[in-house]
Amino acid sequence: MMVHYSDPKLKIFSLSSNRPLAEKIAESVGVELGKLTVSHFSDGEIKVNIEESIRGCHVYVVQSTSHPVNDNLMELLIMIDALKRASAKTINVIMPYYGYARQDRKAKPREPITSKLVANMITQAGADRLLTVDLHAAQIQGFFDIPVDHLLGAPLLANYFLEKDLDLEEVVVVSPDHGGVTRARKLAEFLKAPIAIIDKRRPKDNVAEIMNIIGNVEGKTCILIDDMIDTAGTISLAANALKEVGHATDVYVCCTHAVLSGPAIERLNNSIIKEVVVTDTIDLPEEKQGGKIVTVSVSELMAEAITRIHENRPVSPLFIEKFSKHK
Repeated sequence: MMVHYSDPKLKIFSLSSNRPLAEKIAESVGVELGKLTVSHFSDGEIKVNIEESIRGCHVYVVQSTSHPVNDNLMELLIMIDALKRASAKTINVIMPYYGYARQDRKAKPREPITSKLVANMITQAGADRLLTVDLHAAQIQGFFDIPVDHLLGAPLLANYFLEKDLDLEEVVVVSPDHGGVTRARKLAEFLKAPIAIIDKRRPKDNVAEIMNIIGNVEGKTCILIDDMIDTAGTISLAANALKEVGHATDVYVCCTHAVLSGPAIERLNNSIIKEVVVTDTIDLPEEKQGGKIVTVSVSELMAEAITRIHENRPVSPLFIEKFSKHK
């Protein structure tokens, strides 16, 4: 039986990208999902209709900008506009997965910084706050002129491995590139394990060439961690390098965002990887579930964050509280 949250002014709505996660979040908070319909005109235009009063309410909208990225982003912007015009007191965007996050800088001349453009669009549409998980680069928070609460997936992923029957004395946490070292170190702190780094060169987008392994992985159980797995090219090559070059015993992979586009599932299933542990920030279709994929839910973490934000309590304890039983 659901325990109902006491403040009727807290409303949670789900758009199209990840309703299963939104339902879990709402249940954990103790509210029913708000009533709305999303429809399309024959030419593809999106129409959002909020079917209950939200005047003076603190509204939380759950929407990941995963595939189809542009439709989900446009849907969110339209929803924000509808909420603003319906006199919502605050509009809080709950974006478990922030799309376009990889376009966060000019890597070569005449490139856009699309991550900043998306931040501007969300802010200008009327959002008051963003709650997200594992941005591709933490500095993206600075693209926003509204508060951003940036939750970490590492505690949840670490909890999975802590409860698994692994010899933690033989575990090494591995970053697939130099940019992910901070993320790997955070997971390693929870597991009390050393880290290693894979030095790679990327000739072009979605193509990676493994160059070297920094650190000792020989005879170890390696846990590769990344913020997302897209085509799984990088992570599969990294796993193979750990096994063939570094002589690791077993290789596990974990990430927060299971984008899993193109040949990703085939690559993972055909790789030497034992398990791929992901969270449900992106709703996986049935054909991408199972096999080596193991899903850990972020619903309770996000629900607790929503409750803390609504009650003006700090969100920072969430980075460590999940592990109190393992201390």
